[in-house]
Amino acid sequence: MTTIGLIGGMSWESTAVYYRLLNEGVRQRQGGLHSADLLLHSLDFAPIAEMQSSGNWASAGAAMAESARRLERAGVGCILLCTNTMHKLADKITTATNVPFLHLADVTAKAIRKSASRRPLLLATRFTMEQDFYRDRLAAFGVEAVVPDVAERNDVHRIIYEELCQGRVEPASKARYLEIVADALKRGADGVILGCTEITLLVSQADFAVPVFDTTALHVEAALDFGLEAESQAA
Repeated sequence: MTTIGLIGGMSWESTAVYYRLLNEGVRQRQGGLHSADLLLHSLDFAPIAEMQSSGNWASAGAAMAESARRLERAGVGCILLCTNTMHKLADKITTATNVPFLHLADVTAKAIRKSASRRPLLLATRFTMEQDFYRDRLAAFGVEAVVPDVAERNDVHRIIYEELCQGRVEPASKARYLEIVADALKRGADGVILGCTEITLLVSQADFAVPVFDTTALHVEAALDFGLEAESQAA
């Protein structure tokens, strides 16, 4: 398969999930001892998180662009940005490189369009829930993402940064997420987007009766499709 480039580390907890799922996917598709051909640039998340909280998106964008250029110089065939939030800066990557970039929101929107859901609840960082960059991308595909109320958004965001990004999976936090989803379903939501890669550590489709869109798993499947198709075309 073509080499898949990963911009990760934001946080490394979720990047580890990407690594595992990509390798499991190749083994499932190709069998035997096959594993994924990957190059990972894992950034230090602390300065990136500080850029996020201070609104210094220019510096964060420069970091994303430089990471992408490093992967391009190393010869990757496509690039995955292993974080939903930093897709706010996807254009910095696409303008800095000539390597195909698999946009996470596009992959998610296409999966939603194949389901009966059209008004899924978006669970994510505060940046992703409150800013337009992600919801507008979904809207371009006819998906109207809804978000929790302010207090609920604060809890969703806090749990991501203070617990999940630090490897803590707390039963009370899972119960809070389930409560937030139940409230959204009463208000007309018809699905759930796990719109932060760490959220998959806390809840999954098994927790809900409505469709759940695991953005990490969807991103991985799109990358495997791309990588294996590129390999077959080159053969």
